[in-house]
Amino acid sequence: MGLKKVLAERKTPIVKKWFDKVVETYPTDTARFLKRQKDPFGNPVGSTTFEALTRIFEELLKESPDSEALQTAADPIIRIRAVQTMFSPAQAAGFPYFLKTIIREELESQLSDVQLLEALLAFDLEIDKLSLVTFNIYTKCRETVYQLKTNLERERLYKAFSRAGLVHEIPEDGPDLEEK
Repeated sequence: MGLKKVLAERKTPIVKKWFDKVVETYPTDTARFLKRQKDPFGNPVGSTTFEALTRIFEELLKESPDSEALQTAADPIIRIRAVQTMFSPAQAAGFPYFLKTIIREELESQLSDVQLLEALLAFDLEIDKLSLVTFNIYTKCRETVYQLKTNLERERLYKAFSRAGLVHEIPEDGPDLEEK
């Protein structure tokens, strides 16, 4: 039986364990809440994370996972984690690596099969590609956050200088720079 077929049969426990690992990266009280609260309106972070992990796993199980589809599936998780200052870039975007450990634990008794082991190594490469995708998304999100912060600070300074009378508008036809 092929690796992806074996993983598809064990999809539910694998995704659940993956979700638990991702949630454990949060502070203890937050992690407990994210695991317990099942209502998507009461727990949008937990709900979004679980749904995204499920979609990512399903895409990885396809014959040849689509990079664009993986990006679309991973985007909601990364957007959430990119604005949370508790995570380093590696912590925010590194959640795909948890999947490698979980799969090895699930398949521990079958890893003596050479064909399965070779397929697992190929699957690891897909997870590595996913990690690069998540890091790219994270980087773009952080750039947006920094740009928003810069624009806010620029606007705040402009308003302060304007109130202090330190801002003067340049006439539309420009300043008179000719020497007299």
